[in-house]
Amino acid sequence: MYDVLACLVFEHDLRLVALAAILCVLSCLAAMGLLGRARAVEGSARVIWFLAGGAVGGFGIWSTHFVAMLAYDPGVVTGYESLLTLGSLATAVAATSAASGIAARASGRAALASAGALFGLGVSTMHFMGMAALEFPGRIVWDGSLVVAAILLSMLFSMPAFVLGVSLRSRSKALCVSSLCLAFAIVAMHFTAMGAVTVVPDPAKIVVPTMLSPVVMSAAIVVIAVSLLFSGAAAVLFAMRAERQAAVSERNFRLLVQGVTDYALYMLDGSGRVTSWNPGAERVKGYGAPEILGRHFECFYLPEDRVAGLPDEQLQNALEAGKYVTEGWRLRKDGTRFWAHIVINTVRDQRGELVGFAKVTRDRTEQRLAETRLGEISANLNLALAHMANALTLFDEDGRLVMYNTRLSELLRIDPAIDLHGLTMEELSLFHPLHAERRVAAYRALIERGGGEIVIEAPWESFIRVTVSPTRTAARVMTFEDVTLRVRSERRLSHMARHDTLTGLPNRRQFMEILEDAIARARETGAQIAVFNIDLDRFKEINDGYGHAVGDGVLCRLSERMAGALQEGETVARFGGDEFVAAKVYSNETDLHAFVARLTTGLSEPIVIDDREIVPGASLGISIFPTDGSDPERLLGNADMAMYRAKENFEQKVCFYQASMDETERARRALAKDIWTGLREGQFFLNYQIQRAAADNRLAGYEVLARWRHPVHGMISPAVFIPLAEECGAIGAVGDWVLTQACREAASWPGREKIAVNLSALQLSSLQLASRVQDVLLETGLSPERLELEVTESAIVGDKARALHILRQIKAMGVTIAIDDFGTGYSSLETLRAFPFDKIKLDRSFVSDLATDRQALAFVRAILALGKSLEIPVLAEGVETELQRDILTREGCDQFQGYLFGRPDTLEHILDSAAPQRIAV
Repeated sequence: MYDVLACLVFEHDLRLVALAAILCVLSCLAAMGLLGRARAVEGSARVIWFLAGGAVGGFGIWSTHFVAMLAYDPGVVTGYESLLTLGSLATAVAATSAASGIAARASGRAALASAGALFGLGVSTMHFMGMAALEFPGRIVWDGSLVVAAILLSMLFSMPAFVLGVSLRSRSKALCVSSLCLAFAIVAMHFTAMGAVTVVPDPAKIVVPTMLSPVVMSAAIVVIAVSLLFSGAAAVLFAMRAERQAAVSERNFRLLVQGVTDYALYMLDGSGRVTSWNPGAERVKGYGAPEILGRHFECFYLPEDRVAGLPDEQLQNALEAGKYVTEGWRLRKDGTRFWAHIVINTVRDQRGELVGFAKVTRDRTEQRLAETRLGEISANLNLALAHMANALTLFDEDGRLVMYNTRLSELLRIDPAIDLHGLTMEELSLFHPLHAERRVAAYRALIERGGGEIVIEAPWESFIRVTVSPTRTAARVMTFEDVTLRVRSERRLSHMARHDTLTGLPNRRQFMEILEDAIARARETGAQIAVFNIDLDRFKEINDGYGHAVGDGVLCRLSERMAGALQEGETVARFGGDEFVAAKVYSNETDLHAFVARLTTGLSEPIVIDDREIVPGASLGISIFPTDGSDPERLLGNADMAMYRAKENFEQKVCFYQASMDETERARRALAKDIWTGLREGQFFLNYQIQRAAADNRLAGYEVLARWRHPVHGMISPAVFIPLAEECGAIGAVGDWVLTQACREAASWPGREKIAVNLSALQLSSLQLASRVQDVLLETGLSPERLELEVTESAIVGDKARALHILRQIKAMGVTIAIDDFGTGYSSLETLRAFPFDKIKLDRSFVSDLATDRQALAFVRAILALGKSLEIPVLAEGVETELQRDILTREGCDQFQGYLFGRPDTLEHILDSAAPQRIAV
């Protein structure tokens, strides 16, 4: 120990010793700092860092040796041999690098201690090689014990330097402690080894001039060493600063990741196992970090996706492209599904090696459902637009088409394959050039008005309604609707409103307009106008005898004939039923008579329908403008009066109006008005006609007949007031009064006699008839079985289904139904088949000729046989002689009614005259 101290104090320049110590400490700091950087990284970066530490530290330690040798004064001139000197440098660098390499990878204390031992041994070797390179005129004698002590000191202090430099938690403390230990190991080794040196002068030994000068070499070494040390220190400082910044960034990023709760942010390793997990991932997927870390991410996929290998496929896609974006259904921990938007990024290190995958998952279930709903709405909207009956378009502020549905191409007859976007309305019109200018002008006028609608007639004989609706901007919405059927229907309705539906002739409205125009022109020109009222003869018989279909056919044939015979200034119209009117503008009588001849010829020639020849006929009444009237209503009224006069004249079927006809017509109108007065004032009363059983002459009942005692004209025949009541609409009121009064009177009789009341066609057409009959029975107290209602076949066939339905309702009350005037109407057998009548009344026309007409007898026999087969009693009307009664009795008739048994009279007179022989019912 004394030798070492003596060497340090007496043989060394302490100033240079201090410089060497500083250089040593700096070299150790650089070496341990670079070792720390090497341990912080992996791969090739680690190798670079520990090799850099070996080079900087080794050179610095080697430089320490030579600076310390410069401080040593052996008392002779010294120099250094080149090869050994460079060898010592290589040994220092190699030992430091090897020790740093072991320490950079070491994880245990033993490995770190072995790195320190290797470092101490290498530094000792470097020292002794440097001493061997020393050239001077003499030789060195070594103290072996001190040499061993120097080597052991170097190793013993180097081992804790490496152990403490890695194991201490504080980076700065670890760096300081380990550097000082390492420096002490080097200094202790150096000066102990120098204390083992004894220099023995040898004058005979010559120093070669090419030896390196110690002063020059030491100065160069110091400069280089300081440069390297500062470079290493700068590298460490920059690396540490970068590391701190990275740590701060990493911490901030970690805080950011941990703070994100709307997204699942997590890492996967190269095999797809979860290595990190943020709170957002826990919220989205339901897994806590402890239960998911280390598990394969395929647990987030649906079973069918896992079977299909979708997780590995997506990782492979991300690996190949660097980034993979997708969407799909994923599973939460509780098994529920959510729609996920997924981004998988490949993560690689600095060398490009795969580190793993960064995965971002966002729950888009609500957005997905909203998109699905929006898609459905959009699809439905597109579907609705595609199947709209109308074409819907949108034109921009420049008038160019920006949106339309497929119906536009269909309506405008444009090939659907042609894209219409960007076209103007003018360009669309030019697809069909015919009358395009007119259509374009109509469009422009509509737009200039600020909107509205117009109907355009297309070149292909269609009608299109165009509606323009302005928007808040300069754009406008236009719709196109095919209104062809509507326009045609409107025109057809307009035609129907002015023409007769059955015949196609002008109706009353059209005829009146034509007549008014003709009268206006005639006033200017002085022409005359003949107005005709035409009524077909025997048309009711045709309708009843052949049916309404045949009757309609007759009307149509006659209409065609009259319309076909028209010339200029002539018009024919139908007012309804069998009532026709006509007008003729003429200037001489010859033209008028020619028109009359044409009409009468067409109205009288036979018509063949269904192999049946029907001979029509007509009564014509004519009034003349201006002599017989100056307005349409007056002229028609006068022509109507002339027509009725023609009907009364069997020889002359054409009658011109005469002023005297007004008196007759006024009398008819006054009498019609008196019917209503008579009902109110009790001028009507009832007569009864007896009905008797054929077998024993017992009283079967009474037929009720209406009579009218007029206060001025006296008794008015039913043949007069019944047709008049039908004309003026009073027949319903008369029939209701007869029914009510008959039931009231019958209910007051002491006996159970039955009454038969006739129903008019008007009454039978009312849906309230059944309820009215029921009300009358309840009001009067008459038992339903005492009431019999008589209906004619012609009253039924008008609306057969409704009439029979009403009769069934009445029959269900217990009221009996009789068919009156049987055999004279249309399809009597069909009527009997359709409804279970309680009685058949044989028409008087068959009974009157019974004794003299064999054909009449045959008809009677057939009807009586029909009644027996149907088990319906038959009553013969109009029995006036004993012979007729006998024949009917012999043929099996059930009941009689006629003058033979009593004329119609009041019940009081009937009972008075029949009292001595009255037979109770």
